[in-house]
Amino acid sequence: MIDSIADPVRLELLVKLLVAVALGGAVGLEREMSGKPAGLRTTMLICVGAALFTHLSITIGQVSLSPSGQPYGDVTRIAAQIVTGIGFLGAGAILHGRGTVIGLTTAATIWVVAAIGMATGAGAYADAVGTTVVVCLVLAGLRPIERTLVMVRRTVTATLRVAPNTDFDSFDDVFRASGIHVRSRRTYDHVGDRTFELTLVGPSKRFDVLVDALRRRQDVVSVYVD
Repeated sequence: MIDSIADPVRLELLVKLLVAVALGGAVGLEREMSGKPAGLRTTMLICVGAALFTHLSITIGQVSLSPSGQPYGDVTRIAAQIVTGIGFLGAGAILHGRGTVIGLTTAATIWVVAAIGMATGAGAYADAVGTTVVVCLVLAGLRPIERTLVMVRRTVTATLRVAPNTDFDSFDDVFRASGIHVRSRRTYDHVGDRTFELTLVGPSKRFDVLVDALRRRQDVVSVYVD
């Protein structure tokens, strides 16, 4: 009796795990080809783990049924913790330093792959497959558009505070390597520093590179880009 019930349950779980492997792998393949930290194996494991936890959450919650057929347990108890737990994993992929934040897309990918796994574990295969297709289109299909937007040139104002008597010409190599052009410059000398008020022109993404390079210099007190 128990074996006759257990076999279909195990088969159902196996199907869910295989679907989770396929869907997690589809997203992970794009990440792997892009050289991102959360690649093929990582996304597969996240998706499979979320699917298994969700399946167990539903199964354990329905172990005992009331006379009316309603489960005594909470079928969402384990599944609800996936949302919290995956947040810690995603946060570990985000790095912040010297004014630059990286890893946000990787963290978001981890989050959505877990959601795909939960949908698979709950048996919502159409929802899981549809979400996977949308995610792959966003990650791969929008990359050319993102590159175009990144290279769009914009004009910003910046304040560069340096050590007293520092010559601005010493920063020429930094601006040139960052691909940023100095349109105008005003210099103000104070007691503790020399301040340059700058108007800069260049690709949007390169301003983060410039700020990072300037902050690494010993003669730079602070840099602010508006």
